[in-house]
Amino acid sequence: MSEQLAPLVSVRDLRKHYPLNGGLLRKGVAVKAVDGVSFDIQPGETFGLVGESGCGKSTLGRAILRLFDITSGEIHFAGQAIAHAREKELKPLRKRMQAIFQDPYSSLNPGMTVRQLVAEPMQIHGYSREEQRERTETLLYKVGLKHEHLERFPHEFSGGQRQRISIARALSVHPEFVLCDEPLSALDVSVQAQVVNILQDLQQELGLTYLFIAHDLSMVRHISSRIGVMYLGKLVEVAPANELYQRPAHPYTRALLAAVPQPDPRIRNLEDATLRGDIPGPTSALPGCKFCSRCPHAMPVCQTQEPAMREIAPGHFAACWLFNM
Repeated sequence: MSEQLAPLVSVRDLRKHYPLNGGLLRKGVAVKAVDGVSFDIQPGETFGLVGESGCGKSTLGRAILRLFDITSGEIHFAGQAIAHAREKELKPLRKRMQAIFQDPYSSLNPGMTVRQLVAEPMQIHGYSREEQRERTETLLYKVGLKHEHLERFPHEFSGGQRQRISIARALSVHPEFVLCDEPLSALDVSVQAQVVNILQDLQQELGLTYLFIAHDLSMVRHISSRIGVMYLGKLVEVAPANELYQRPAHPYTRALLAAVPQPDPRIRNLEDATLRGDIPGPTSALPGCKFCSRCPHAMPVCQTQEPAMREIAPGHFAACWLFNM
């Protein structure tokens, strides 16, 4: 029996709260963008993260990269604790952790050429000019662009081409882990498939590990090994991709999947997954399950006690009192 590899990324009880200031009534009130999240990402896998807008997906991803200070919790990257590390300690790790963001036009400097954009991270990390030149040209070829594109500017490209430039830039310093923060949402559907294929090919070739954030559940299924579902700052379900789609457990996951057009009649009926009520405000201090007010299966215990994440099948975890009784 083969040993399981140590996780490349490990997160334990991670919290990122944003205090609200402005008067006595708001004293001690905070927006809990990420609220006690724990999970691992194995080397070489793609961990998909889905949920409605505002659930904390992007905040979680950026917290893992330490783009800002966290409120509490632990983050380990390649066995090294980085949750409370200073910038001086983080700098050697920066090139091992990179990001591809949602809007390639906003994330690319419009005054720089493609050559400059891809080479800039290498300049920061001390690559020689020859290394920069060779790596830039190689990566441009790998993402499907041509040598003639090197001296052009971002505004001269389509959205899909700009995202390819963003991918090349992120990979320029040989990262092991890449945060893909909704990299498809600004692209046409036909272009989305091309970008997914590029990401998968590069993962196979370079041994990359992805945290893939998306709100399109149909697309995230095709690229992810495992998927986590977030709701109001918390992970409510984690499972292998096919397991999650074929046997969704948490009522919120079922509701998300019920909203996706499903041409396959073999997929189980999710008509019981209709949501009710409105999403609670970001500062609501609910004592029990955060999904309780919208859940069609809510019980009295859901209003007073928060359910723990429990393994309900091999590799399949859910935080719901339906499975904790």
